[in-house]
Amino acid sequence: MTYSTIKTVEAGNSRDLALFIIERLRGAGFEAYLVGGCVRDLLMGRRPDDYDVATSARPDEILALFPKSDKVGAHFGVVLVKATGCAVEVATFRTDHSYQDGRHPEKVEFVSDPRQDALRRDFTINALFLDPECNRVLDFIGGQADLAMKLIRAVGDPVQRFTEDHLRMLRAVRFAARFGFGVEPGTLAAIRQLRDKIPLVSAERIRDELVRILTEGGARRGMELLDETGLLDGLLPEVAAMKGVAQPPVFHPEGDVWIHTRLMLEMMREPTPTLALAVLLHDVGKPPTFRIADRIRFDNHAPVGAEMAVRILTRLRFSAEEIRRVEALVADHLRFKDVRQMRESTLKRFLRQDGFEEHLELHRLDCISSHGLLGNYEFVKEKLEQTPPEQLKPPRLLTGDDLIEEGYTPGPVFSLMLESVETAQLESRIESKQQALELVLSEFGPPPTHESA
Repeated sequence: MTYSTIKTVEAGNSRDLALFIIERLRGAGFEAYLVGGCVRDLLMGRRPDDYDVATSARPDEILALFPKSDKVGAHFGVVLVKATGCAVEVATFRTDHSYQDGRHPEKVEFVSDPRQDALRRDFTINALFLDPECNRVLDFIGGQADLAMKLIRAVGDPVQRFTEDHLRMLRAVRFAARFGFGVEPGTLAAIRQLRDKIPLVSAERIRDELVRILTEGGARRGMELLDETGLLDGLLPEVAAMKGVAQPPVFHPEGDVWIHTRLMLEMMREPTPTLALAVLLHDVGKPPTFRIADRIRFDNHAPVGAEMAVRILTRLRFSAEEIRRVEALVADHLRFKDVRQMRESTLKRFLRQDGFEEHLELHRLDCISSHGLLGNYEFVKEKLEQTPPEQLKPPRLLTGDDLIEEGYTPGPVFSLMLESVETAQLESRIESKQQALELVLSEFGPPPTHESA
């Protein structure tokens, strides 16, 4: 589909929607271009995740052309134009006046010149405009040169840019890590100068940016840049504490806890957010539990780390489900060392956890980033392949109602009875309801008898 022939928008295709919007805006006499990250990605040969449009049209003029749109930020000149399964942000060219809250400008002024709009953006590589009709790039501040040099450079005065919105410091780290770029010296110096401002950013915005750093590619580089800029101490002091914490060389020839964690981050491939967070935090309990006895030891570092992970993720406003998942990953990451000695029932319960594929991948990353021994990983992987799901979690042979029907009195003992039955079932010692009742009778005795009044 070419720019000049767009008549309809394919469902879910934000590129076609963006081009359709530009065509209609230009047909109404306005300037309109693709802008920002989508232009950057196209110039880098990457497929954009989304498309944004910048225009000389004012918000009310955009809404007149696209009446079913949402005023997501009309005060700042941003309108969300929607089609089936996709949406595109359309922003009026503007300049921003003074910022008072470290995020929002106190006042914006709509302008007709895209050059002025470019000057208020965060980084040069994100301040590029593209005319899709003739494939011409409008570059007012050297963004293409910085792309060629692989540099993240703030637009204009970097101190002013980061003072306007403190989150831009984390965005600089994210883009540098994601693309494998360097950070221009003046931009880097400004981040170091203003690093103490980062705790002023809302926890939710920090959370979202941190997840992107960990999952978009270059997670190791991202953590190293957070450390290099001084942002790590303010955001994740528990992770910064890993630096210099020695480990037993026989298990960790690679070095200290910080080195080990960075190696794991580097080895990740398209991780889920919860897996990436678990990789970052799986050994967070080691610094506070470090001691030297017969050798270096970290007593109970897994449960200690799980508690710390809960506190960290709660502080960053992660969802209850995400916190629960990461807590389990951190708490259980050492259990793999015992899988060959586990009872069949214990192993099956371990394998059937929600999201066990994340547990398995965390263990693999842990091994290849330390001693390199994958025997337990292969053992568990083979066990999973050979065990049908119905054997990991078979249909229940008994319920509480069955026990009541047999004459047992409801109470805490019911859970022990049912667990005992399931254990025997998982170990293939019983396979019928009658056998389950006989097991309860043998282990817990007959139900109480009640004499008639």
